[in-house]
Amino acid sequence: MDDIAVLLDVFPYAIAGGLLIAVVCSALGVFVVLKRVVFIGIALSQAAAAGIALSFVFHLPPMLGAGLLSLVTVTLLAYPYESRRVPRDAVLGAVFVTASALSILIVSKSGFGLTEVQSLLYGDLIVTSERDFWIMLFTLGPVLICFLVFLRPILFTFLDRDQARVIGLRAGVWEIVFFYLLGIATSGASKVGGSLLVFCYLTIPAMIGLLLCNRLWKVMVVSIVVAAMATLVGLYLSYMSDFPTNQTIIVLHTAVLLLASGYRLSIPLILRIRHHIKERRLHRQ
Repeated sequence: MDDIAVLLDVFPYAIAGGLLIAVVCSALGVFVVLKRVVFIGIALSQAAAAGIALSFVFHLPPMLGAGLLSLVTVTLLAYPYESRRVPRDAVLGAVFVTASALSILIVSKSGFGLTEVQSLLYGDLIVTSERDFWIMLFTLGPVLICFLVFLRPILFTFLDRDQARVIGLRAGVWEIVFFYLLGIATSGASKVGGSLLVFCYLTIPAMIGLLLCNRLWKVMVVSIVVAAMATLVGLYLSYMSDFPTNQTIIVLHTAVLLLASGYRLSIPLILRIRHHIKERRLHRQ
């Protein structure tokens, strides 16, 4: 309990910022996984990292560079590639490798060292400052509010695009709205969280929710709870054992994913065993 009290006292903004990123990104991640555009998360977070690198070079606010480059990337990726020769996955791959290389090239010529490169790629949640937290709050807070307000049209669009058009929804517009919200959230979280942790929040909690639940609202609740708990436990283990914070959180997410996968795979076996026991009881009677 003393260690927890010290953690809360020394790193309050790391805890609050981590929970904020976990809640917003894991909620958006459910729709990223449902839309089957998982790699948009890593592409956007890497684009945000490149934007932060550009901000360092031109002495601009990091959020400005990350936001602008993320929104440009979102505009490119929101185009309906389904009817085109080049699929969206290929474009995502091209954006990812280009942004990765660009961020390294920019930093290598800017006079920064290896620490800054690692900060761009991996981040460090535990060093979140008060200023970082308030920037994230005013960035991610409106994103979460807009997402909840427009949840129904976005949901209808993602589950059945044709049906959404039948009931009068402009599916293309709502897809773009979601992708823009995703781009803003990614750019707001990447400076502190880094591209890998943001990608983790956008994918693994949603996968766990889909493995454990059948209803969408339950999937979202499980996704948010898992992301929040992994963040808190990861911060605590990082503080106690002197492990890198972001990587600890990612490994905890993966451990929960493996447990959820094992549970899901064991369900048919459990049902067969129950059915066999029931048949034996009936046979004895």
